[in-house]
Amino acid sequence: MALKLLALGGDGIGPEVVEASLQVLEVASKSVGLGIDLSEDLLHGACFEKFGRFIRAETLDKARHSDALLVGATGGPRWDHIVVDGGPEEQDGLMKLRHELQVFACLRHARAHEALLARTAFKPEVIRGADVMVMRELCGGAMFTQTRGIDETADRGRRGYDLNEYTEAEIERFARVGFEVARRRRGRLLSVDKSNVFVAGKLWREVVGRVGRSEFADVDLTHFYTDNAAYQLCCRPADFDVILADNLFGDLLSDQSGAIAGSLGMLPSACLAELPVGGRTEKPAIYEPVHGSAPDIAGLGIANPIGTILSVAMLLDYSAGEVVCARKIDAAVDAALNEGFATRDLGGTHSTKQMTDAVIRQFRAL
Repeated sequence: MALKLLALGGDGIGPEVVEASLQVLEVASKSVGLGIDLSEDLLHGACFEKFGRFIRAETLDKARHSDALLVGATGGPRWDHIVVDGGPEEQDGLMKLRHELQVFACLRHARAHEALLARTAFKPEVIRGADVMVMRELCGGAMFTQTRGIDETADRGRRGYDLNEYTEAEIERFARVGFEVARRRRGRLLSVDKSNVFVAGKLWREVVGRVGRSEFADVDLTHFYTDNAAYQLCCRPADFDVILADNLFGDLLSDQSGAIAGSLGMLPSACLAELPVGGRTEKPAIYEPVHGSAPDIAGLGIANPIGTILSVAMLLDYSAGEVVCARKIDAAVDAALNEGFATRDLGGTHSTKQMTDAVIRQFRAL
């Protein structure tokens, strides 16, 4: 059965890195006889420029009937201050997409690449072998709360607020995916919160602990305050396995983990509504690089495509059930880096096309 894929280039360098990753996907899918039913559409700023909205109803309908979505970066100064009617999810095409598909479990993978150890801020003996999966809850918390605003106060000042709220059910479903991911990796889960000061954090710690004790006794669970987790991630990155975090803390820690890989441009992500027991997911999933739209280099052909290419590897893993093929893409990326290929964010001079071609060549040689 062909995989129904919706590609949404987005803004800035988004269309460039999506195009590069689709070239890799074409080669990889043919190698395993996987058909790809591809359609494309506009998202966020590109959509607003043409249709006056950040995402169209037609696009949402296509997304609901897709197996997977490949999304480039979105946003930019041109659209950052546009306010439309509705809640927070209406202000951003990608947030609306995440909300509608309820892809609450975001897996953001960062690993140390041998060829890039010198590009990191770490000593090689500290960073070598680091392989971290940051799990970011993606559909709740302060990012999606309806309890937000800027009010006038009695002293003619203003008060701004965004409530960081989670229900027990939201935490439970996310924790289960996190524990299962840890079970499939090295069996260690670190849950982060600020339960020492936030009531929502107390509920988070209580629910995660209960799910771990009752359903995942084989997974080693540890709790850290988030600030300590950030510090320890700087000191001993190779000691971490899976980090479970809410929407806000997961956003911060996953970007921090970009230092492990040598550049934020190296980080992929998979945004899932379920974790497949085996084979393909039954619900649409979003795959996207962690980096932003980088409008200052858009159109120059120098963007790093690796984060999006590795997102394609995650797509093949979770949405197509082609695990061996996914690992082959991972190996091809490492081989290209070891050969000396590097875009400018990695200290090199190679273009987006040269980097992509090198990965494809290595894939075919494996």
